[in-house]
Amino acid sequence: MLKLRDVNVAIAGVRVLRDVSFTLRPGICTVLIGRNGAGKTTTLRAIMGLVPLTGGAITLEGEALHTQPSYARARLGVGYAPEDRRLISEFSVEENLLLPALAMKLDAAERRRRLDEVYSLLPQLAEMRKRPGGATSGGQGKMVALGRALMVAQKVVMLDEPFQGLAPALAQDYAKTLAELRKAHEGLALLITESSPNLLDSIADETLSIERGAIGAEAPAPH
Repeated sequence: MLKLRDVNVAIAGVRVLRDVSFTLRPGICTVLIGRNGAGKTTTLRAIMGLVPLTGGAITLEGEALHTQPSYARARLGVGYAPEDRRLISEFSVEENLLLPALAMKLDAAERRRRLDEVYSLLPQLAEMRKRPGGATSGGQGKMVALGRALMVAQKVVMLDEPFQGLAPALAQDYAKTLAELRKAHEGLALLITESSPNLLDSIADETLSIERGAIGAEAPAPH
């Protein structure tokens, strides 16, 4: 579905990604493992169009994605939850969730349908929908960022270090939510970055390693 072919990225003249190639397939959860600074976040930002490529190509269902601006990639069904959440503090939780749908100019009925889907999967968000985004805890903010990404993600959802900073109990809840997400959206492709593979053993189908901006051998995840 979504394919990276020989993707290169340089930031401030420094080569960050080196000929990165892999494929995300419908219904498959791919975990990208690497230490801090290995290139995980840059890979997701390249897919989302937040950093330009210096070489290579990214395609979605055979069509060039790397030539599209970021907002167009969201409209094509690619959702992204960044590591730092990036919620608008003054907006309520529900307003943060609705923001990408409004930006894409979805009609009211479609916005409501997608919001109801998010609340069904993440009922805790419905309970705090009127709370300001700035008043959420770290774990709650991660859930809001996931819900916001799901408002967009019809084909692919990318989660950057979703477990970072979460207490063990919250990490377990988040992992359970991801498992439920896979059941509810069987055709969705997931790409999740993590520093440690152990947190995602139960849901990962494939594991990729990245080191110094290059992808190592691809292997099925252990179960």
